[in-house]
Amino acid sequence: MAPYEALYGRKCRSPIFWDEVGERKVLDSTMVPWIEEAIEKVKIIRQRIQTAQSRQKSYADYRRKDLEFEEGDMVFVKVTPLRGTITAKMGKKLKPRYIGPYKIQRRVGTMAYQLELPASMSRIHNVFHVLLLKKYHPDPAHILHTEDVELDETLTYEEQPVQISDRKVKELRNKQIPLVKILWRNHDVEEATWEVEDDMQKKYPALFGN
Repeated sequence: MAPYEALYGRKCRSPIFWDEVGERKVLDSTMVPWIEEAIEKVKIIRQRIQTAQSRQKSYADYRRKDLEFEEGDMVFVKVTPLRGTITAKMGKKLKPRYIGPYKIQRRVGTMAYQLELPASMSRIHNVFHVLLLKKYHPDPAHILHTEDVELDETLTYEEQPVQISDRKVKELRNKQIPLVKILWRNHDVEEATWEVEDDMQKKYPALFGN
């Protein structure tokens, strides 16, 4: 039972379905064209939603078909570096990196694999969704050694800044905000990010020296 029906003891009647639920009522002739137009718009919206869902499903099915591994294959596991600043709480992330490679022990269901992990990763569950795995193709720029980062159970780790490469001031209507461009450990120069200088000074005072 819908909340509206439980509260008022009858089903909710929207303008579109006035003639389908409950007693029929004579509608003003001026309302009929508006209702017909609304019904047509709803049909168009539903068709577009179905089209979008079908497109997304086709893409997802295609991706799943490509991401299939065999027992004994070597794969990387995707990990997500978070910037250790206030902006990290807002969900801003750096480019994902991969750790490994690790050997696949067995397939679990249709969308997951159990990996052979080192003892240093014993607190991390060793079954991973297929979308977190990447077939082993050597690429040193995207591989991390687990001893270089401190992973948590969600496969994220806090990245550390190594250098300030530039400065600028962001002009707002009533104030100015000093920004610094930060180079992050394990990331290329192209991935440097602009951060609020005050936040970085509080979090990483050693970065600013004297």
